[in-house]
Amino acid sequence: MELIQNTPDLSAYLAADEVIDHGHPLVRETAARLAKGAADSYGYAWLAFEFVRDAIPHSQDAGDPRVTWRASDVLEQGTGICYAKAHALAALLRAEDIPTALCYQKFDVVHGLVAVRFNGAWHRQDPRGNKPGVDAQFSLDGERLAFAPDPEFNELDYPVLYAEPHPVVLSALKAAPDRPHLWQTLPTAL
Repeated sequence: MELIQNTPDLSAYLAADEVIDHGHPLVRETAARLAKGAADSYGYAWLAFEFVRDAIPHSQDAGDPRVTWRASDVLEQGTGICYAKAHALAALLRAEDIPTALCYQKFDVVHGLVAVRFNGAWHRQDPRGNKPGVDAQFSLDGERLAFAPDPEFNELDYPVLYAEPHPVVLSALKAAPDRPHLWQTLPTAL
């Protein structure tokens, strides 16, 4: 699948906003701590991915009712669903000048992930969190995502790489008072 930037300006994939708030002190502190363990930007990206995937539980898996959407809140509260975890990873990567996009898949509901740019190409990564039956890994040599869409069931990969969260996703997160409510209002398409 060919991935398509929704804006040709690569600097948009390094920008901060209210969601990917990589200028926030907690994001900067976390990025600096992770960077100490990395020899280069690839090593940093791998460490940041594993940190978000493993150290921040997916709120559904953990039974956590809180809804987070801003990257700094995900880091502070230590919880989030796929979209929120993607926002946190994007902020950590952008904090270290690694172009990062938000991208999505469609199953029964829309699933969020990120794409990182290395060696002139985009590579999708899924920091959702592993559990039995889910084994997402950081990879630039072929995708190792949590889920593979099955076109027979109208599942698909959206090819667009967004510099900012998709408005449908962000609206659902912001409007939800808790995760059980969010589960009733998750977007089913972009």
